[in-house]
Amino acid sequence: MSTKGATESPAVPLWLGGTAALGMIVHLYLVFMWVPTESTMGIIQRIFYFHVPAAMTAFTACFVGGVASILYLSTRNNKWDDLSVAANETVVVFEAINIAMGSIWGRRVWGIWWTWDAKLTSAFVLFFLYVAYVLIRRATPVEARATVCAVICILGMLDVPLIYMSNRIFRTQHPSPVIGGGKGSGLAPEMLFTLLFGMCAMLLVWGCLVRLRRRVAELERAGEDLVRRTNEMVDQGI
Repeated sequence: MSTKGATESPAVPLWLGGTAALGMIVHLYLVFMWVPTESTMGIIQRIFYFHVPAAMTAFTACFVGGVASILYLSTRNNKWDDLSVAANETVVVFEAINIAMGSIWGRRVWGIWWTWDAKLTSAFVLFFLYVAYVLIRRATPVEARATVCAVICILGMLDVPLIYMSNRIFRTQHPSPVIGGGKGSGLAPEMLFTLLFGMCAMLLVWGCLVRLRRRVAELERAGEDLVRRTNEMVDQGI
């Protein structure tokens, strides 16, 4: 009798899950209790510490998922496809957080929920691409889905630099970059620390989600393989 299930390591190690949870708790403390209130926009500016980390996490997921897809196409090793789907599905989650937080912030500061400028439109395109990825993956036959979805991943990776550079290249409603945006840009040390800490905390949460989704992908693949073999046996009259 196999004991593999009893001894198999958890999808998310305790240290990783605990570090991610602690990181988010500390981040909430920094955002709401420690970092100073921005003098122009007031308390609504604190959304910045969730909006930007969510965007950077989504960008990271795009590249991890895209590179994993390319590696799958090169090697046909299913472990890369499992990593790809795990990373790419999290893009939808974090890009939705990014867009929702940005819209709330924009409504308070600009007086509008949304405008179709270069920054916001390219971010919406990224979200739409990965929603399409999720739907197409479920609708595509098993033998072709990884190849078909790899095309979407590549388009997503190409969109990320456009989003990042759009308010540097184009005149947009979105404010100019506060880091590396040229003369007059920059953050107070407390604000920069809170932002960077938030990015690290959110990336830890993302890492937990990817590991969980990857384990689910492995189980789904095992289930599909079992169904395939059962059907083959039925067809052969075994």
